[in-house]
Amino acid sequence: MDLKEIFALNLRYARNRRHLTQEELAERSGLSSRYIGAIERADVSASVTVLGRIADALGIEPEALIRKSKSGHLD
Repeated sequence: MDLKEIFALNLRYARNRRHLTQEELAERSGLSSRYIGAIERADVSASVTVLGRIADALGIEPEALIRKSKSGHLD
């Protein structure tokens, strides 16, 4: 699994745990919901700036979104 796929899975998991829609996360992060969806499908590679904006919007550290875990979820 590449980093783009790990980010996609971790992002979807973190967003769902916080009961946020893609639209709500997009609004909080200043990004478009289409872009959030593309990241969650691993269709695009997000920049480190975008990674930081999403992490801030979720209230987590950026490295949590790109960490590969044994369980397949954020630790």
